[in-house]
Amino acid sequence: MELAQVRLLVSDFAACYRFYADVLGLKPQSGATGGPYEKFSPHTGSAGIALQDRSMMAGVLAELGDTATGHRSLVVLRVDDLDAYCAGITARGATLLHGPAPMTDRMRVAHLKDPEGNLVELQEWLLLRG
Repeated sequence: MELAQVRLLVSDFAACYRFYADVLGLKPQSGATGGPYEKFSPHTGSAGIALQDRSMMAGVLAELGDTATGHRSLVVLRVDDLDAYCAGITARGATLLHGPAPMTDRMRVAHLKDPEGNLVELQEWLLLRG
């Protein structure tokens, strides 16, 4: 078994597309800015994040047509230099909710939300700094 992607169901596809591509700097697979689907990949690693229009999936599972409430996901991205990455994304319009700050003695984190309210955690692993 292989994890192909984490898929987020979104109502405002265009706003989320801009967030993951332009603010976080992830690479879109096809450039489908209007949806209903797009996969984003970091510059390294094989995991990806995909967006899917919630109304399209509601055609498959009717319960998904309801408005999403509460925090249903937490997307975690590892970066090499948390301070520099956070400076870059805030310059491009991101608003940090927390951090950068230590989470444990081995990790520093920052948190923000995408336009749909999905939580995004940015991690810098301190153990990798041999």
